[in-house]
Amino acid sequence: MESVLGRYRNLIVLVGVLFAQVLGLAVQVKRTNDLESTRLIRLWAVGAVTPLERTLHWLQTSTSGIWHNYLYLRGVRAENRELRQEIEQMRIAQVRMTQDAQQAQRLQALFAFKEQFISQTLPAQVIGSAGSDQSRVVYIDKGWREGVRPDMAVLTKDGIVGKVLQVSGSRALEPSVSEVLLINDQSSGVGAILEKSRLQGIVRGTPSGEVMLEKVMSDETVPVGEQILTSGGDGIFPKGLPIGTVTQVNPGSELFLNIRVHPAANPNRLEEVLVVTKIDERQAQPDQTGPVRASDILAERLPSVPVKQEGLTTGGRTPGEATGQGSTGAAPNEVTKPASSTPLNSTSSPKKASTVAPTISGKVPAIAPTAGAIKKPITKPIDATVPPKPQPTPQDSPQ
Repeated sequence: MESVLGRYRNLIVLVGVLFAQVLGLAVQVKRTNDLESTRLIRLWAVGAVTPLERTLHWLQTSTSGIWHNYLYLRGVRAENRELRQEIEQMRIAQVRMTQDAQQAQRLQALFAFKEQFISQTLPAQVIGSAGSDQSRVVYIDKGWREGVRPDMAVLTKDGIVGKVLQVSGSRALEPSVSEVLLINDQSSGVGAILEKSRLQGIVRGTPSGEVMLEKVMSDETVPVGEQILTSGGDGIFPKGLPIGTVTQVNPGSELFLNIRVHPAANPNRLEEVLVVTKIDERQAQPDQTGPVRASDILAERLPSVPVKQEGLTTGGRTPGEATGQGSTGAAPNEVTKPASSTPLNSTSSPKKASTVAPTISGKVPAIAPTAGAIKKPITKPIDATVPPKPQPTPQDSPQ
């Protein structure tokens, strides 16, 4: 090492001096542009560091891409697999629920359950209310002449309102109006059922105008916010109409709960109502749009069994036609032969008769011999496959 430095000492000193001089010039010299002036040493430093910085940036980008595109996606693939399994389980549950619903519809039709459908309504306008706070009654402008009758259900788009109590207008000069008893009246009663728990009770009003659900045992659990629907047991309101929502549940003094209900239709803000004038009871029909079974498709593709013929057909004719019964005369290509107890196919060869008989369903009927049958000829068409016997000519006949 010392020999190299000693040998090239002058050269090393010269290079050092030149580098120091160039460095001093780079520090002193400035490059000016339109915006600012930059020292030459700074430009050289930036040019020397830029390739290294680009290399480090490329390495960082590549490493980040490998992480996000491969290593990080391994967890996403596992999550995707779990989501697919969950989707499959939900599909299976959906199929089971669909089958249960179809089975319920079939059982409902089997036991001839009846469903009530509102088929006809009559719009009416509220024209007045009762003057007493103890009586929750309103009057509507439709009465007997418009088809309104007592104990008809009255409702709005939000839910039930009450029932028709009295109807006027049956006489000549009597105004046609109706009196409607609201559900918050203390003398009213509506058969109700909770939507989720399916507990049944009776919705009644109180003297203060509140709506309560009664006849629910204290050992039952009724959550706040559950919907209350009509049960249809009172014979006035169809099943499934909204009554209100449970707002408060308190234990009662007896064996029942005190359940306060917020009505779906506000009885104090009634302007227009609908009177249910006709309710149809229809038998539930099972859903016929279910999936088609493979056995049904195969049954449609199988050939059908032909209907058995009552009589034997020979050459497109019935036995009666083949024997000449009911015909006026013999055809030109027919041969007459005395009747016997032999079947009709006996005119051909025995082999022919044995091959034809099994192809026809049923037994071949035979003609029963009768008195004088020898004198009564029968006719039979000649089989197309068997040529007729040549008739003797006058020249061949013996003298």
